[in-house]
Parts: sequence; structure tokens; C-alpha cells
Amino acid sequence: MNSSTATTVFLPIALGVVMLGLGLSLTTADFRRVVRYPRAAAVALGCQILILPGLCLGLVLLFDLAPALAVGMMLLAASPGGTTANLFSHLAGGDVALNITLTAINSVLAVVTLPIVANLALDGFMSGDAAIGLQPDKLVQVFAIVLVPVAIGMVVRARAPRATARLQRPVKIASVLVLVSVIGAAVYQERDNVLDYMQAVGLVALLLCVVSLTVGYLVPRAFRVPRGQAVASSFEIGVHNSTLAITIALSPALLDNPEMAVPPAVYGILSFLPAGVLAYAMNRRARERVLTGQGD
Repeated sequence: MNSSTATTVFLPIALGVVMLGLGLSLTTADFRRVVRYPRAAAVALGCQILILPGLCLGLVLLFDLAPALAVGMMLLAASPGGTTANLFSHLAGGDVALNITLTAINSVLAVVTLPIVANLALDGFMSGDAAIGLQPDKLVQVFAIVLVPVAIGMVVRARAPRATARLQRPVKIASVLVLVSVIGAAVYQERDNVLDYMQAVGLVALLLCVVSLTVGYLVPRAFRVPRGQAVASSFEIGVHNSTLAITIALSPALLDNPEMAVPPAVYGILSFLPAGVLAYAMNRRARERVLTGQGD
């Protein structure tokens, strides 16, 4: 695939807008807040970093995906929670403060954990045809794509709170448009194979979302994490940052492989269904618990 202006320039800028929007919603207190939720944060991060890649690998092997699609699925599983996780958590009555904290910490950890998972997947499925991160130059690129815009957003919020209040809504709208555009770009580049890819990874992507949402709720509850925090964990683990995965897959400086971008693009479309249904069901259950006076 030849590098194009769209993938070389637009995709990093697009993801930068999304991550800037995340930064505008964060403060240093969001990172310190993890001390208030040590059990919830530790369990959620353990699910994200350890359990989820293993479950995704199981699905990939079970459905015998083509190598590039398998790597794309693993790339998705290793991506941190998306900004829409906060919205779904809010609708479901979850602890949105914990969502914001987990998103912030996950975005930092992803600079290291995402390249590790991706490189293991490349070695396992494609004999190490490419690699991302861990090499100093590419690690810097992933760092710049993920963390620099977040840091800028946090600085703007800290130094210009009024300007931030005015910026948050348009940046959120821009983030949604960016997400749609990035998914559209990934689908367009593989337009001749879209139906085949949808058949190949549609069910796997949907199952990954359902399994992620389920694990993200049940595992914290098994560790006696309060319900609101378990709801937050569920959406943080279940709604991945598909934009980040697509950008890394398409970027000429990183993987430069449109086929690897297909699973996160399909996931980005399909994940809204189970996440929306779960948010509605949890919201309804929360209202019923309030009316009946039931505790956590």
C-alpha cells in the first residue's frame, strides 16, 4: 500500500483531536483518585491488561482468522477504553469518575502494553513481518499519538478553565465526527473486501465486545467492588478505543496495513449495539433498585 496524505497526515491529526478531547476532561486529580478506588482500579486494569488479550486470542484461534485480521483483533483488545465508555457508563448509572481515572491510566499504560501485545501477535501470526513500539523511534511515535494531545488538553484545562468549558462541546462533536471518518477511511481502503471481512470478523468483534462488557462487570463484582464502580469497569473494558487501533494499523510510520484496521473498524460500528443495550438494562435496573430501596 502506498502512503497517502490521508493516512500520513489526517489519521494522526484525527486521533490527536480525540485524545485532546480526553485531555480537556482530565485533571491531575483523576490520576490521584485511584488511591480512593485501589481495589476497583487494580481489578479493572488487571482485566484490561491480562485477561482481555487472552480472551481475544481464544476467539481469534477459535474462529481461525486470517493472520492480518488476527493481529487487528489483538491490537483492538490491547487498546485502552474509548471516550464513549464514559457516556455509556453515565447512562448506565456507573461511577463516571472512576471511568475517567481508568481511561487516563490506561492511556498511559497503553504506550507500553499495546506495542507488547501487538508485537507478540505479529510474531505469532505473521512471523514478525513488522513491529511497533519498543524500538525507540516507533515508541516515541506511539507516545506522541497517545499522550502528547492528552497532556496538552490537561494543560489547557488547568490554565484556561473558561476556554476549556467552551471547547469541550465542539471537541466532543469533532471527536465523534473523527471516529466516524476514521472508521470510514478504514472501510473505504478495503471496500472491495468489506462484505468478506464483515463475515470474517463481524461475529468475533461482536463477541469480543459482549465478553469484554461481561468480564468487566462480573470480575470486579467477584472481588466485591461496589456496583457503580463495576458498571464503570464494564464499559471501560468493553468499549475500546477503536480509533487508536485503526490509526496504528493504517499509519505508514507504524504498521501500514489496511487489513489490520478492519477488525477495529467493524468493532467500532457493532460495539454500540451491545453497549447501548447493556446501558439501558443497567439504567433500568438501577431505577428499580432505588424504588425498592435495595442496597448495593
